[in-house]
Amino acid sequence: MSGDPSLGGYLQEAASWDAERALQAQRYARVAWRVAVGACLCVLALTGAFIALLPLKRIEPYLIRVDSRTGVVDVVPPYRGGTDFGRTVARYFLMRYISVCERFDYAMAETDYEQCGAFNSNGLNQALYAHWARGNPHSPLNVHRDGSTVSVRIEAVSFLGRTAGGARLAQVRFERIERQADGTRKDSGQWIATLTYRFTAAPASAAARRWNPLGFEVTALELEREVLGRHSGARSGRARS
Repeated sequence: MSGDPSLGGYLQEAASWDAERALQAQRYARVAWRVAVGACLCVLALTGAFIALLPLKRIEPYLIRVDSRTGVVDVVPPYRGGTDFGRTVARYFLMRYISVCERFDYAMAETDYEQCGAFNSNGLNQALYAHWARGNPHSPLNVHRDGSTVSVRIEAVSFLGRTAGGARLAQVRFERIERQADGTRKDSGQWIATLTYRFTAAPASAAARRWNPLGFEVTALELEREVLGRHSGARSGRARS
């Protein structure tokens, strides 16, 4: 059979055909890899271009708040992860301080008195003690012994930088609502609290640390009425330093 010339030509042709198929498969594989690599490069380029354009398409939402009573307009600051942590915490403590120290309900009076004292400096605590003393006719214990209550609604907190002495300065606008024992409204008014504050070591007592674990301390407080009404008038003991 090996001497048959026709068989030899057939075998040679078959071998060349197989070799050509193998070369063609290799060419197809190289083309496929080049297409795949080109597609990946295009995707990476498009992704990079999209990321580069993101800052140009960013939308900054903000909320404007208008007070329904006074018409005062302020912008509510949004919370961001990169916001200064000290100011965020200070805002909470300032709102908490005014809410606790300016409200009155006989059922919560003792707890509120202790909690307010946990935020005060020594000088403010002396003024707070004198203001709450039974011998003071303007003491909340005497003014509201008829069962009336006082509630507080915080409206805005503004940071005013630092004083000449370096203390942090802030203002809190709030509404103070007084109700009679039967729940009917007796008096209400807009107030502005101007405070200087700082962060010190946590209070030594465990009870104070329960309310004030970060050592927030108000060193001076001044209160003034913003909107004068028929029940307006200075309240004694409202300015402390």
